[in-house]
Amino acid sequence: MRSSRVFHAVDSHTEGMPTRVITGGVGVIPGATMFDRRRHFIDHLDHIRGFLMNEPRGHAAMSGAILQPPTRPDADFGILFIETSGCLPMCGHGTIGVATVLVETGMVEVTEPVTTLRLDTPAGLVIAQVRVTDGAATSVTLRNVPSFALGLDRTVRVSPWGDIPYDMAFGGNFYAIVPLDRLGIPFERAAKQRIMDAGLAVMAAVNAQDRPVHPANPEINGCHHVYLAAPGSDARHSRHAMVIHPGMFDRSPCGTGTSARMAQLHARGELALHTDFDNESFIGTHFTGRLVEQDTLTVPGTPGGLTTVTPTIEGRAWITGTAQYHYDPDDPFPEGFVL
Repeated sequence: MRSSRVFHAVDSHTEGMPTRVITGGVGVIPGATMFDRRRHFIDHLDHIRGFLMNEPRGHAAMSGAILQPPTRPDADFGILFIETSGCLPMCGHGTIGVATVLVETGMVEVTEPVTTLRLDTPAGLVIAQVRVTDGAATSVTLRNVPSFALGLDRTVRVSPWGDIPYDMAFGGNFYAIVPLDRLGIPFERAAKQRIMDAGLAVMAAVNAQDRPVHPANPEINGCHHVYLAAPGSDARHSRHAMVIHPGMFDRSPCGTGTSARMAQLHARGELALHTDFDNESFIGTHFTGRLVEQDTLTVPGTPGGLTTVTPTIEGRAWITGTAQYHYDPDDPFPEGFVL
């Protein structure tokens, strides 16, 4: 076996969605902050993402996280999120996967019944409280970055459906939230290709006609997620199909998507602080969300600023295996491939 490079990984899944946690082989990525490291990785190291996420070592819905030393003194670990779509500022299901791996592999000092981890992400500091029973991580509750509704009651022209209503919200990434019944598609797996095609069409139209930009960090921009809400969804229990660029469904209920959905519902006056919200994925798995704090983000040109809410998300993850991924210099797919 010839290898010029080896990556060490612990694979997991969070409510059905994979997280390949890279524990060694990358080295320390340059950058004063995790956002700087994300930028450096995108510009200079994206071939590592392709190698680990794309086929033949990954698959079309692969997701992962690279462990790093933290860039801030109040954090335990830094995390860089990678997936087939790119390098995300934040990933909720991925953070739950990382927290579970850190506890169950003994990479952190474990205390029962709760082990608290402070995680340095490109989107900001995220706190994970891991519930531990007999050494096993039974659930993880994240305190995510501040989330907000960027715009309500917007419309976008999408062929062949015409003008489609949507709300735009941020939960670590931007989400266009669309009622699925306005597209005339049933919420069922048999219609998954129609749902996927519609979600990607909405995504492209939003980015072309009204591309979202984070008011405090313009480098965070663009819509790469579309939350297609099933009929009957409300502020207590919402079912959805999450379409992600370039063409996959989130198998989990989506942590940053849950955060964005709660911010949208709060902005509409439908979800109060300190109220449980059950978010259900396309495959029937669940996250429990709750808004625990309200604040204001100062935005130039916006009197009074932008209302933000701080969400928590509770979910579960399971370790599925450990692996070493070897790069053979003669491998014809050093960055994988997308079919």
